[in-house]
Amino acid sequence: MQSFLDVNAMRAWLDARATALTERDTVPLLAALGRVLAADVVATLDVPPHDNSAMDGYAVRVAELGQPLPVSQRIPAGTVPRALADGSVARIFTGAPLPPGADAVVMQEVCTVGDDGRVSVDAEVTLGQNIRRAGSDIAAGNVVAPAGKRLTPADLGLLASIGIAEVDVIRPLRVAVFFTGDELAEPGEPLADGKIYNSNRYWLTPLLLQLGCEVTDLGTVPDNFGATREALTDAADFADIILTCGGVSVGEEDHVKAAVEAVGTLDLWKIAIKPGKPFAFGRVGAADFIGLPGNPVSGYVTFHVFVRRYLEQRQGLAEVREPSVIRLKAAFEWTRADARREEYLRVKRVVENGETVLARFANQNSGVLSSCAWADGLVRLAPGQTVAPGDWVDYLPFE
Repeated sequence: MQSFLDVNAMRAWLDARATALTERDTVPLLAALGRVLAADVVATLDVPPHDNSAMDGYAVRVAELGQPLPVSQRIPAGTVPRALADGSVARIFTGAPLPPGADAVVMQEVCTVGDDGRVSVDAEVTLGQNIRRAGSDIAAGNVVAPAGKRLTPADLGLLASIGIAEVDVIRPLRVAVFFTGDELAEPGEPLADGKIYNSNRYWLTPLLLQLGCEVTDLGTVPDNFGATREALTDAADFADIILTCGGVSVGEEDHVKAAVEAVGTLDLWKIAIKPGKPFAFGRVGAADFIGLPGNPVSGYVTFHVFVRRYLEQRQGLAEVREPSVIRLKAAFEWTRADARREEYLRVKRVVENGETVLARFANQNSGVLSSCAWADGLVRLAPGQTVAPGDWVDYLPFE
């Protein structure tokens, strides 16, 4: 066991233990949103597959312009044009293939059609104007989506454009969660004396789902050693990661630490972070174990600072997100600096006098979950750092 490990050292320690999944699923394209690609996707064709018109207008030979010309053919999208007849133009529509022999497209707004149907161009035209060349978006043989990329809606559209119907992806990371504390009640239940509602369940499970994890929620486990040990061993049978909130301190009613040590291995750390501090990592069978603080704000901040990155590494992401750091001015004062710990204040971007600055939630107590719901990110302060209005600070957005 170590005490007061600094934040960077803890992140490096976790990085060294984040083994990426390699097992694959093959899924239809429409089921692949948010999944991580297991292999490069290579284009087998050009996009667009042929030179085509970027707008509605007329396909022309630039050298023949300067006089009214007849329309020799009409080319809607999806048709195969004939070669452009000498001394003529072709009526063409957006996305339609360019007829052989044409070297520009003139938009209809600068053309005049005479009573005889001939077309006059009332603007200067250059070679290649308004033509989308074959392969200008994607060239055959190029990697269009690399292994390790989490697929977005735009990625799915891109893959569809080259005819991909299904993709090989890393199977979902299986995360089992449970919560400890005989004081916990579920929303919707009457709140008996001495009870509190289980808020941790309702921020942690959605965050895991947002990250694309396959979550098994085991609910609230009774505050005793036997029930906790049983929950751990059951979860280890199917989960890649077991994640808990609470029970990793050294109090007599904190049974998670003892149960993990009984059926696996455990490292329990005091991290030099505020809010936060107690953080547990271990193994139960083939599953990793992560124990977050039971305090809601401490758990929420610890998840964003440490756990999200670790989960993304386990999912096989090639480019794991570093916490985004933006330098912004503070519109608040903070004088209660912690001399030993890195501190994370809940803040929100606001506009004052035309400038984006950071406002601070008034109550920074680690039990005030409303600070996280109100905030859109965190200000990171070094040990001993104070803040005056107008100071530049490190802002880490939640998204």
